[in-house]
Amino acid sequence: KVLKDTTLFFSRSTPNLVTIIPVMDLIDQQMMMYSCDMKILPSICSAIGLAKKTLDRYYQLMDRPEVYKIAMVLHPHHKLSYFKSAGWEDEWIKTAEDLVHDELECAY
Repeated sequence: KVLKDTTLFFSRSTPNLVTIIPVMDLIDQQMMMYSCDMKILPSICSAIGLAKKTLDRYYQLMDRPEVYKIAMVLHPHHKLSYFKSAGWEDEWIKTAEDLVHDELECAY
């Protein structure tokens, strides 16, 4: 259901950086929950596990371009609070904050 809802959500409008990350986090949480659910057939759990590995690979690609983190920090609704509520480690949050400061220093 979460994948269908995500597809419909992004089909209605043009996704931007600030909407992609929270949606990926939601999908990741749902996959973790379903992969541990004993009521689901083992074959489905395996498929969910493979899908989660693919999602993790895309998530790792977001670490490369700093623009994702900068977009989240500078967004008026999210700022650093998004990373805290998403359960990011303090070190990762500090890295995102430092990245924005460094970019501002370099650009201005």
